[in-house]
This record gives sequence, C-alpha cells and structure tokens, in this order.
Amino acid sequence: MPNPFPSKRAPFYAKIPDTDWNDWRWQLKNRLNTVDEFEKVLKLTDSERKALSSPGLFRVDVTPYFVSLIDPDDANDPVRKQIIPQAGELDAFTGQMEDSLAEDAHSPVPGLVHRYPDRVLMLVTTQCGSYCRYCTRARIVGDPSQTFKREEFEMQIEYIQRTPQIRDVLLSGGDPLTLAPAILEELLTRIREIPHVEIIRIGSRVPVFMPMRITSELTDMLQKVHPFWFNIHVNHPNEITAELADACDKLSRAGIPLGNQSVLLAGVNDCVHIQRKLVQDLVRIRVRPYYLYQCDEVQGAGHFRTPVAKGIEIIEGLRGHTSGFAVPTFCVDAPGGGGKTPIMPTYLISSSDHKIAMRNYEGFITTYEEPTDYTPHDPKTCKYCQNKRVETGQRGVSGLMDGEGMVIKPEHFDQIHSRGGTAHRLRQGKEKWKPLGIGEGEKADS
Repeated sequence: MPNPFPSKRAPFYAKIPDTDWNDWRWQLKNRLNTVDEFEKVLKLTDSERKALSSPGLFRVDVTPYFVSLIDPDDANDPVRKQIIPQAGELDAFTGQMEDSLAEDAHSPVPGLVHRYPDRVLMLVTTQCGSYCRYCTRARIVGDPSQTFKREEFEMQIEYIQRTPQIRDVLLSGGDPLTLAPAILEELLTRIREIPHVEIIRIGSRVPVFMPMRITSELTDMLQKVHPFWFNIHVNHPNEITAELADACDKLSRAGIPLGNQSVLLAGVNDCVHIQRKLVQDLVRIRVRPYYLYQCDEVQGAGHFRTPVAKGIEIIEGLRGHTSGFAVPTFCVDAPGGGGKTPIMPTYLISSSDHKIAMRNYEGFITTYEEPTDYTPHDPKTCKYCQNKRVETGQRGVSGLMDGEGMVIKPEHFDQIHSRGGTAHRLRQGKEKWKPLGIGEGEKADS
C-alpha cells in the first residue's frame, strides 16, 4: 500500500478540542491575518513583515488548518509562499492589469461572465476560506463592499433562464462553499430548475483550506442537483493530507466527479518532479488533474510568474512519464479576455500528402501512413451537423473548418485596406469575394 497522507496540526493549536478544530465555522472564525497572529505559529521573514505592514494590501486570512501545513523552519515552504504575502507582491511589472482576463467586460450582468458559447461563470461571493496571493480576482475578492447582492443573483439567474444556449453553469467567486448553506442550496436548486442547463459545477479551494467543510449534509445536498461536477485547487503535494483525502472521498461517494486546477508558481511548483508527484498523489485521492494555468498578469502576482516555456517543460516531463489521465492541460488564460489557450510540446515533426512523421516522449520517431481512400464525412447527411448548437459570433477556426466562412478578419480590416479610396469600377459588386460553396457563397453543386 502507498504511504498514508499526513495529518498536521501546528503546536500552537495542540490544546484546541477536536470538536472545534473539525468545525469549519471555527476555522473561519479563527483565521490568521496579522504579524502577531502568524508569529504564534512561525517566525516571519523581513519580506513578510514588510508586506503585512503595508497599506492597501490584498486581504490576508489563513485558516489554522492550512497554516499548520507550513514547515515553520522553512522560509521557502511552498504552502507558506501561497498565503503569506511577501514584499514582491508590492512590485509592479510590465503587463499587469487589475482585470487581466477582462471578466468584468464580458459580464452581461454583474458577476456573470459569458465568455464561451455554451457556458457561464457565475460569481456568487467575494469571500474565500483563505486568500491566495496570486488571486486573479483580487480586484473584488476579499472586499466585503464588493460582495454580490440578492438582486444581482436574480439578474444572473434571469440571464441564464433567457439564454438557451447555456448548458453549463460554473459557480465560483470568491468561494461558493463560504456561502451560508441555505443560500448555496437555493442557488443550486434554482439553476437546476432551468431546463436547458445540463450540468452544474463548483470551483472551490475550501476543501484544501478547510476540508472539514465537506460534511454529509453538504454532500447530501449536492447529490440533489446532479449532474454536478467539482474542481478543487491544489498546487503542491504538501497540500494533500489525510483530511483532504477524506473530504474528496466523501464527494466521490456522492457520485461527484472531481478535478483539480493548479497554477504554475515560481518557487512553489515550477519543477517537473514536484508536478509529477502532485498529479500522482491527486489521482490517489480520485481527483483528475484538469488544468495547469500559467500565472495571470494580475497585480501583485509578478513574483510568481514563470516563462511559459516552463509549463511546456513540465508537460514534456509528464506526458508518457506517468498515466495519461494524470496529465493536465497546460494553458494560458489569454490576457484581454481571449480565454484558455492550451499550449503543449510539439509531437508532429513533419507531414506530406500521404504520411506524417511524429515523435514520442522518449524521442522515438516514427511515421503514420495516411489512408488514400478516405471518404470525407458528409455534413449534408449528418443529423448532428444539420442541428448544430448556436454559437453566434464565436465559431472561430472551427467555423472555418465547418465551411461557414473562409476568413476571420481583424476589426476594421476592410476599411484599413480600402485606404480611403472611392467606390471605383473595380470595387463594384461584392460577389467576386464570395468563395464558391463556403459560407454565403453559392453552393458548388447548385
């Protein structure tokens, strides 16, 4: 049998009764956020003291459970770096933005981000169990004045109800599991009552910050809104404990598929071998690695950023070297609101009209002979092609491959290239620019 996962409690909390320690409300009530409180558990560095004493700092709150995972004698402990601020958090860097993913720009109503065609991100709170120092939503998270009001919940739900293309609703925030249980249940129940919503998801780090929140009452409630999916957020193997394993077991036994989203962080997990240990421990607790994110260009996170090439190196060290289902998708959440863009090593070496050359994780190079008698799929006889989901304005490259057009033009492309000229005789009529059989062009067999 593999070695069991550890269970830790800092010496300062040794006399706390188990009934309190295992109460998630006690964990929230007793979070640490000041120099004096942290120094009861560990000795702060000068950099940490400077950051904690700085005005306007992004909110600091750490549960007693999570601070107990820190090695108090290691100033570079990977858990410590994620939740105790350092002076580097105060430094600006080229490219930083307050809302680097343009979430607020893509919100038709407050707190509802509709970036992708068939799914929405529903921000339901600005509060978290603890606060990650690289938080993408630091512009609102942790600020009680920014919390979402009931009328904004109503606007979010009304938008989902009147937008039938939405089949997937992801609740995030802040962290949905910090909501009062009755409010969380109400939101989930109302979303489940919308006929065109097929699946509901929650993204939460609460099981990692305070796994005692995963109670039988919670899992019983979540089972009522199936199909329901749950993503946690673990960045380092040291965060996987006996308590987290037990919380994930409760969720799994409730029929809830579990995934994990990690962020690539300098000095925390920017190592192939740390990442390999992380994903292998995750699948031991029945959590499938889902995404490995490049750190966003958000204020306060500059000291955590790595080159994108580091992420490619990590995937190179995972693919083929461990189970395929344990390999996450590495992606950059495109600055400016472009969404998740997957990036990976290149395995295709070359191609011709009848074969491709490719390499595997070992550097083994081979070829695959292409069929010469392949009969292309006929969309005219395919009922799925004839009844495609509507993705107005968002079909992208897939739409080009589907024959809906030949080009995707940057904004004002035609105006720029007309160079201010007049509508002369060679510009008369637009039929000359319509490709036969593609998009609005005449069908080739007509």
